[in-house]
Amino acid sequence: MMLARLPYITWLLAGTFVFLSTSIYLVHRSVGSLSSPTILPEAELVLTSPQHSQIPPQSVLENAPLPDPSHGTGSCTPRAGFPSSKPSDIFAALLEALDVMQSHFYVIWQGQWPTAIDWTAAVLGTHVSAALAAMSEAWELPLQPTSYQEHENLINRYFTQITSFYFGENAFSLRTQAYDDMLWVVLGWLESVKFVNLHSALHHPPYDTTARDPARNSSAWYARQFIPQFAHRARLFYDLASKGWDTSLCGGGMVWNPYLAPYKNAITNQLFISASISMYLYFPGDHNSSPFSVRNPVRQSTNVPPARAHDPIYLENAVEAYQWLKTSGMMNWRGLYVDGFHIKGWRGGPNGSMGTGKCDLRDEKVYTYNQGVVLSGLRGLWEATGSVAYLDDGHQLIRNVITATGWNTRGTRRRWQWSGLGRNGVMEEACDSTGTCSQNGHTFKGIFFHHLTLFCHPLPRTALSEGSFRTFSASGDLFKWHQSECKEYGPWLRNNAQAAYVTRNDEGEFGTWWGVPGCDGLPNFPATPDEGFELPPDEGTDYRNDGVPKNMIWRLPGDQIWQRQDAPNDEDLTSQTENEKTKQDHSEASTWDPNNRGRGRTVETQSGGLAIIRALWKTIDVDDCS
Repeated sequence: MMLARLPYITWLLAGTFVFLSTSIYLVHRSVGSLSSPTILPEAELVLTSPQHSQIPPQSVLENAPLPDPSHGTGSCTPRAGFPSSKPSDIFAALLEALDVMQSHFYVIWQGQWPTAIDWTAAVLGTHVSAALAAMSEAWELPLQPTSYQEHENLINRYFTQITSFYFGENAFSLRTQAYDDMLWVVLGWLESVKFVNLHSALHHPPYDTTARDPARNSSAWYARQFIPQFAHRARLFYDLASKGWDTSLCGGGMVWNPYLAPYKNAITNQLFISASISMYLYFPGDHNSSPFSVRNPVRQSTNVPPARAHDPIYLENAVEAYQWLKTSGMMNWRGLYVDGFHIKGWRGGPNGSMGTGKCDLRDEKVYTYNQGVVLSGLRGLWEATGSVAYLDDGHQLIRNVITATGWNTRGTRRRWQWSGLGRNGVMEEACDSTGTCSQNGHTFKGIFFHHLTLFCHPLPRTALSEGSFRTFSASGDLFKWHQSECKEYGPWLRNNAQAAYVTRNDEGEFGTWWGVPGCDGLPNFPATPDEGFELPPDEGTDYRNDGVPKNMIWRLPGDQIWQRQDAPNDEDLTSQTENEKTKQDHSEASTWDPNNRGRGRTVETQSGGLAIIRALWKTIDVDDCS
């Protein structure tokens, strides 16, 4: 990096400026909220303990035909070109969703999606790399594009955008943000490493996978020269985020945000699980000592030490973190992860009060992505340990989610009743129906479907072994069982893909509310009273969409902002400006198109459409492609 080559005093001045700038920036950037926060007194939080969080009996998916998409309160005519059951049509829809996301929202000279915030941009990069992997695997199938040159050109087009994002990503700012923000970066660049390795192995053999410098391997795909850079960033952010693991409270678990009162939430712990196991399985090692060097008193330089591939510490972290999460009592009676735990009575220990020191003040808010990220972690934990219990847990969670979307009451008079995570068999964020989602909420469903897709990837039939590192392979029976379970989710995935697809506008941009009664507009919305349309209940604290509350439960004792009710919320001011502009631009259209309300259609809502189409594509038996 250029900073490393500057004279020491110049580097020091530059670093001081960056630190001060990013510290000021953090106040506005860490949570992209859009409206006044819900201030929830401690007494109103639901106090639970692990024994009150029993998972319900395993739900059984119905082998019923896909419900008619016209079910609703008005006519619902899908837009022309909705994917049929033909794999080639669904693959074409995947390519279109990716093209719209990149051509409408990505600016290559900036190396960014300008309307995204830092953490959602990291997720967007993950979606692009995952889509490229799907395209690479589909190379030999009778799908479009048809020629080798067309296919390789398309792959290279989007991969160069990933490389430009590497330089456009706001890495300095992200280093000062919450631990979950850092972990999205880890998963994003490891996804890019996985894609480069996959495409190289499938379409550019032979190559030496053990070469320390892939750029010197003349037989390798040119993209392999970027692996060291991608791996280095993943390693740096993993090391930074690992500081969030805390044993002084609750006996373990990741703290969400070091700038707030301790809050151990589902997403940060799930991200740590998935990032840890991904580092164990896919991190190729790192010999880059950038970005900083630290001089000791005798003027000797101590650089960032090398990190080896498949370090067992990553596996140990993943195993320990999942064990903590599983026994934390963070699941509600539906078998869904609630948002997280505060510590009752904590007021700033050790000099203040540690309170009970336990995770005993549970916030009941349920978000879709809290049910998804752990899935890729569970899949990786099986591959690294061979324990089928991890796969069992993953499939059970998916079944719980499907039930909570109202899958078992779809097409009935109860279809519009809230089922916990949606209605009528369609996943829904609680903010979707009211049009109040922030950039955070717009991103969540796509995250869930991305990690479900990773979980349902066919289990490997061949184990890997390299020194002390080894993975496990699936027996024939286990392979078939996992595939059979995942194929059962196919009708539900198609139901969601269809609901998402019809929210597209004339430019092909997906909306956020996939399960709208009437589907293509609001001429007959809301549903008639006897159909019982319900808004989601007001449970927990919706800090992801409304901002972090200004009270002593969430804020540090020295942070007096919670005492000032006129103080600004933790919101991204750029996002607020864009949101207000969107509301003005769509004020008339919002009377007929629910997906023009609030922030309207965004790059984040487009990524959700891309993710559900990809999830549907990956459930198709490739032998059926025609």
